[in-house]
Amino acid sequence: MWCDSSSTMVRSRWQEASIRIAFVHSFYSSAQPSGENRAVESEARALAGAGHEVRLIPARTDDLERTPFYPVTSALRVATGIGRSPLGALRAFGPDVVHVHNLFPNFGTRWAGSVDVPIVATLHNFRPLCANGLLYRDGAVCTLCPDGDRTAGIRYGCYRGSRLASLPLGLANRSGPQGNPLLRRADRVIVLSQTAREIYLAAGLPERKVVVWGNFLPDELDPGRDVGEPMDARWLYVGRLSSEKGIALLVEAWPSDVPLTVVGDGVDRPRIEAGARGKRIELRPLLERSEVIDLMRRSLGLVFPSRCLESFPLVYAEAMAAGLPVLAWEPNVVAGMTRLDGTGMAISWRDDLPSALRAAASSFPRLRERCRRVFEERMSERAHVVRAEGLYRDLVG
Repeated sequence: MWCDSSSTMVRSRWQEASIRIAFVHSFYSSAQPSGENRAVESEARALAGAGHEVRLIPARTDDLERTPFYPVTSALRVATGIGRSPLGALRAFGPDVVHVHNLFPNFGTRWAGSVDVPIVATLHNFRPLCANGLLYRDGAVCTLCPDGDRTAGIRYGCYRGSRLASLPLGLANRSGPQGNPLLRRADRVIVLSQTAREIYLAAGLPERKVVVWGNFLPDELDPGRDVGEPMDARWLYVGRLSSEKGIALLVEAWPSDVPLTVVGDGVDRPRIEAGARGKRIELRPLLERSEVIDLMRRSLGLVFPSRCLESFPLVYAEAMAAGLPVLAWEPNVVAGMTRLDGTGMAISWRDDLPSALRAAASSFPRLRERCRRVFEERMSERAHVVRAEGLYRDLVG
């Protein structure tokens, strides 16, 4: 069964076939809701539900940020790789494989060289290449740091708009992926999209290590196979309301006679409220994931206007589960996914929006079954467990 590192593990009835898996994850603050945190917890539960022994070894920002001198100690840990280590908990558990999801900013990295079982590392973002983890600056994709200008993130204050706050990350990333102790030691490195794979390979990560492996939706959120017809002609946006997500620009350009529901919250909300005046745009606050998926089942299509590259947004898996086609804007990875998967339409900001919406509204109802099929094949809990078991068994032998 799944539990935190402080809990007692109970051997399951699949004892002989089970794999002992240690998950190491630094949890982001609950003040900033994180899809990455949810993805890690869902993955641990799914593997435990399949009969494997899963121990989650966490470091939680909510707890640690109350300790004295936390900003200083976390900055030093990030810059040097020296600091909090999961080695004691790992030795006590004795895993067959260690799966690291996130170490920033609460774990060091140098401990990885002392682990004598296979290590898998999942890169949920571009943090080992970019101070803000997004490859995004001043309203556009920026690849200066992975392209070789390693001090650009410090120079432009890419982490929290501060050169001082960006300094530890700039120091940590100065030698690229090959200088990262975790990535150097890892036997496999999981990235969430083909775009991320290409970027990390170009930055120097060895091709033999890299596996493309997207997010999945847990069974309890799966709405089932009956995707049916959309109940209304509304478009839907779900996500953070911030500049890199592109939703403010989209609302300002949105045709006044086309219905759109915007779900989320963030710093751009006042701008979005202003842009929505006089239009058929409904703004709704953050919702539970089950409520979001119910909205998806009733909508015509999901709009994904993100101006940054993204990795593999959970909202794409949710849309596929609901049989909801996606209209995505280049250059984000979802635009590439919809094109490769045949699950929607990819356009650019130069395209005529009303024309694109009309074309999508005409074709999207025919894609709903296709979306659901893609979900079942690649993004369902069952597909994820089979993929994970194959990877772990290949490493464990």
